[in-house]
Amino acid sequence: MLLEHIHEPADLKSLSIAQLEQLAAEIRAFLIEKLSETGGHLAPNLGVVELTLALHYLFDSPKDKFLFDVGHQSYVHKILTGRKDQFDTLRQYKGLCGFVKRSESVHDVWEAGHSSTSLSAAMGMALARDLKGEKNKVVAIIGDGALTGGMALEALNHIGHEKKNLMVILNDNEMSIAPNVGALHHYLGKIRTDRHYQKAKEELNQLLNKIPAIGGKVAKTVERLKDSVKYLLMNGVLFEQFGLTYFGPVDGHDLEQLMETIEQASRVQGPVLVHVITVKGKGYSPAEADSHKWHGISPYKIESGQVLKAVGPPMYTEVFTEALMDLAEQDNRIVAVTPAMPGGSGLIKFAEKYPNRMIDVGIAEQHAATMCAAMAMEGMKPVYAVYSTFLQRAYDQVVHDICRQNANVVFAIDRAGFVGPDGETHQGVYDIAYLRHIPNMALMMPKDENELRRMMKTAFDYNDGPIGIRYPRINGLGVQIDKEMKPIPIGSWEVVREGDSAVIAAIGPMLQVAEEAAELLKREGLQVRVVNARFIKPMDETMLLQIAEEGLHMLVLEEGSELGGLGSAIMEFYSLNGKHGVPVRIMGVPDIFVEHGSIKEQRQEIGLTAERAATELKALLPRVRKRVPGQV
Repeated sequence: MLLEHIHEPADLKSLSIAQLEQLAAEIRAFLIEKLSETGGHLAPNLGVVELTLALHYLFDSPKDKFLFDVGHQSYVHKILTGRKDQFDTLRQYKGLCGFVKRSESVHDVWEAGHSSTSLSAAMGMALARDLKGEKNKVVAIIGDGALTGGMALEALNHIGHEKKNLMVILNDNEMSIAPNVGALHHYLGKIRTDRHYQKAKEELNQLLNKIPAIGGKVAKTVERLKDSVKYLLMNGVLFEQFGLTYFGPVDGHDLEQLMETIEQASRVQGPVLVHVITVKGKGYSPAEADSHKWHGISPYKIESGQVLKAVGPPMYTEVFTEALMDLAEQDNRIVAVTPAMPGGSGLIKFAEKYPNRMIDVGIAEQHAATMCAAMAMEGMKPVYAVYSTFLQRAYDQVVHDICRQNANVVFAIDRAGFVGPDGETHQGVYDIAYLRHIPNMALMMPKDENELRRMMKTAFDYNDGPIGIRYPRINGLGVQIDKEMKPIPIGSWEVVREGDSAVIAAIGPMLQVAEEAAELLKREGLQVRVVNARFIKPMDETMLLQIAEEGLHMLVLEEGSELGGLGSAIMEFYSLNGKHGVPVRIMGVPDIFVEHGSIKEQRQEIGLTAERAATELKALLPRVRKRVPGQV
């Protein structure tokens, strides 16, 4: 086993091509075995085995900088840089991160969980290198899906202008998470499939190799002549127009050809782009057959490819989908929009039923937001289905194009709260803080799956501007679903447990934590009122004023940032209304980034538990008279 002897990139340097190919097979087997236990991003990593081997063989990391766009295709890089023995802990609490992590290794030079950042970062590193008078290589590895992101195109434009020595590896597997969309995707497809160009290249090689004695040598020096053929046979050679020297397309699973091409590209002065064709899921038939499903996967059985999932109530995402389909049947103005996340956002079933009313814009969150604003102004009912962590990328458009113009857009904000193994780059804990302060925005969160359906009805009946529903990445509670979706009065809260000792106001999954805390406090004679603060904006001002009149202390529970969250909103309300004697304590996510692990572990790490909630509320009420059950 060659893999047993690979502890750092230098261990690759003495291997032959045949040995590297054997190592590639061993790495694939290793990944398939390890991820069957932990889950993770299998298909993207199976597709870049040879590419990652070639880069570490030809270059000298960490002196030479490798920047993986998104980072979910960095598992092979982790294996080759001394972390293969930690793969049993992949995406586990305090274990190996599923993305590039600078604190893990000196070989990890750029962190990203969102796409399309690598080219800008590579440009920054190339500029810094030249300013410092250093000579290292800078290599950005970006997928064809991520290349459609606006930030990537902005960076390409600057890279071509500055003419710095920088290499872009375009990993073209026709996929991001979902199948790619857009003009650039079709342009790459044209390059991949142009038979005339490929045939001309082959015939040119054959002709040159027939020249006695020098033919082989000449063949290796005529890449520019091949490029001339390409110019003759293909229209709009986009990357050359951007100012990058283009190499490819090259088979990303042919190590010899791949290394020869990258080596040639590395000798060119100025920016270069190497177009590498790979197969997502390469080497594992279930992943090759359905690379969308196997992009990020739960634990599975290797032999059958059967995914192991816990049995239980449907996830909130599934409930959202069913409600959306029911509502769309009644209202043909409803259109679903997603930025490259039809699967993750639950819209595949919707697209099958309403193919003309589901729009996947690709990795373009900003474009999606502005497009939704315009659709709303034309009388449609767009629902922007997006993860909380990805909606951050469209902040300006939400403020400027949607809220400022009071466009009636429905935001379906998935993965709100902790997200578990995806960790700090994907935590959905900031959207309350960055949405609630924007004028015209309404925002709500359900306590269970039935209330989510009611909120969907509420949102689509709402005609006064933008409105968001945030829901978590967990299974529902298994509650009974109402046959009829009835709207909820805007801004209304709900008392789910009576009490007059104190109040716990909570949203979403924290309501269950609040009820558990109230039950713990009941044993100590405290009758705590539990409030489902389902509207984050507007809040139930009548209830808040009533609580102030009763002189009750309040604890706020939220799986979101303590800074700028629901608790902050309540304290601001009391301050602005002169209610200065209402003690409010906030329990949420403190001013730190919470890393990967299970959601339960993430909550425990920051103390977002029923036990701590009970302790905090008791500390807030040092002089409260405890009631003994049965005592008047």
